Amino acid sequence: MIKVQVDNSIKLVFAAALVFFSLASNAAGVQDTAPDFTLKNLEGKNLRLQEFRGQVVLLNFWASWCGPCRQEMPLLDRIHQRYEDAGFSVVAVNVEGEKAPAQALAKETGVSFPVLIDTDQKVSEQYNLEAMPSSVLIDRDGVIRYIHRGYQPGDESHYLKVVKQLIKE
Repeated sequence: MIKVQVDNSIKLVFAAALVFFSLASNAAGVQDTAPDFTLKNLEGKNLRLQEFRGQVVLLNFWASWCGPCRQEMPLLDRIHQRYEDAGFSVVAVNVEGEKAPAQALAKETGVSFPVLIDTDQKVSEQYNLEAMPSSVLIDRDGVIRYIHRGYQPGDESHYLKVVKQLIKE
């Protein structure tokens, strides 16, 4: 009887590992085409990532309860404003699933870029969200070129380097 329990435990662990690795292998990575999605913005209008094709996009996943996210938002807005005329945009995806906390932080920080709500976290899953915040830089052809997880002061210099390179391409 004990042998059957061990065998079942091993089967469960193996099945869980298969599920994990199949999800991870389906998640978007560097050099993959960025998965397209449509989410509602803070005004309730649908916005589709495909609409930004031809621009360089910094897709930023965040939550209002995340301290580093709150710290990063104004810095991302400065980058957005500085390079918007060169074909660059920040698109923020709030992962909390509720509009109110996202709206409050967007108002508090005064960001000018689109803020979208991932109500069922399916977009977060597509992009293999592992840390808060997470940023994905997408080139003009819709290819993921850089992924950054987490935020510490100074990380924005890495973003700037990649943004400038992608704008020149």
